[in-house]
Amino acid sequence: MKILLIGQGYVGTTMAVVLANAGHEVTGLDIDHDKIASLQKGKLYFYEPGVQKMLDKQLEANRLQFTTDARQAVVNNDILFITVGTPSLSNGNADLTYIKNAAKMIGQYKNKKKIIVVKSTVPVGTTEKVKDWVMEAGEDTAPVEVAMNPEFLREGNALQDALYPDRIVIGSHSDEALETIHQLYQQWNCPFIKTTPRGAEMIKYASNGFLATKISFINEIAMLCDKLEVNVRDVSKGMGLDKRIGPSFLEAGLGYGGSCFPKDIKEFLWTANTNQIPLSILSKVEQVNHHQPDYLLDKVKKQVGSLTGKNVAVLGLAFKPHTDDTRESVSIPIIQQLLEEKAIVTVHDPVVNLEANWIEKGVLQNNDPYQVIKESDAIIICTNWPQYEALDWKKVRKIVRHPAIFDGRNMLNAEQLSELRFHYEGIGYP
Repeated sequence: MKILLIGQGYVGTTMAVVLANAGHEVTGLDIDHDKIASLQKGKLYFYEPGVQKMLDKQLEANRLQFTTDARQAVVNNDILFITVGTPSLSNGNADLTYIKNAAKMIGQYKNKKKIIVVKSTVPVGTTEKVKDWVMEAGEDTAPVEVAMNPEFLREGNALQDALYPDRIVIGSHSDEALETIHQLYQQWNCPFIKTTPRGAEMIKYASNGFLATKISFINEIAMLCDKLEVNVRDVSKGMGLDKRIGPSFLEAGLGYGGSCFPKDIKEFLWTANTNQIPLSILSKVEQVNHHQPDYLLDKVKKQVGSLTGKNVAVLGLAFKPHTDDTRESVSIPIIQQLLEEKAIVTVHDPVVNLEANWIEKGVLQNNDPYQVIKESDAIIICTNWPQYEALDWKKVRKIVRHPAIFDGRNMLNAEQLSELRFHYEGIGYP
């Protein structure tokens, strides 16, 4: 099949290489000339394990190309995926500007019947509007069929999730669109859910809402564990072995971040409130998540005292390991509050480089974690990169000023660190 993906972000680019790998003829379109120039040269502009290698392979096989030429891209392809961003507005609603622009672009240039697949996360009811936006934008009267095909890719594991999904959801009022998209994914061995566009949109939001709920639930349990001197890891393990619950997303820590959960929860709550069906549980989930950085910093201040003039080492800038994405990363509010407390902040991350505005604020970065930790009064772990577990903590003990570790991801061995005479605190992990 000849497929176009409009928008070459994490999702669009990953799906482009995966669909090309499945044997389809794929074009990636974006208005960002720098992104496209980089991809045309075979250079992935973001960090995502495995995608670079597959990108190289598909470019070499001539099954994948990238362009900024919207007219040619729309004319030459039959199935058009919309994979643009839907950031949150100040009121929590999704900003559909990029979705509308993509729809209008399709309407302006389409020359024959097209199947349009919305893969961006959009509020319930949006996919049905896309058809109207397309038809209103151009004079060509050739019909279009629209469908919703939500993505369930985890950054840091996007390639594996795209190749081996738990399920593929397709929502459309068109039998032709449902069947065509099913055929497009015929190589995938997983359950297929066929529903309406609104059903597919709701599945996406409800799925992320439930996963976020598991995270905030175990984080509240962790706070109670701290009070009662219970190891939350034992609690998570005991809960997770129940097949009705499962172990995933029951790891206590600093909460969720990234480009999906925070945005999607805000948009889901906005939709619910607009329809006068407030989701009180999900609202509390969001509140708990916002509180997590403060909860860890309270631990730091209780142990270290005033942070003014103290050297604080922050390990991890990405919102999760194996990605360079810092959107909604908990490291950001933690660093900001440390600066407000007049601490001296030095940071490390294996793949993320600090933006200039943080350097201007006085934050220091070093590519050597030992140099970041040297002479520190407190070590705060924000991202559970495996590199931090592999550090020589005996060496660390000799170079710190104050042996205090605050593990926001509960990734280190508390007993071993206690034997090395560290003050160690996790979240719900005494």
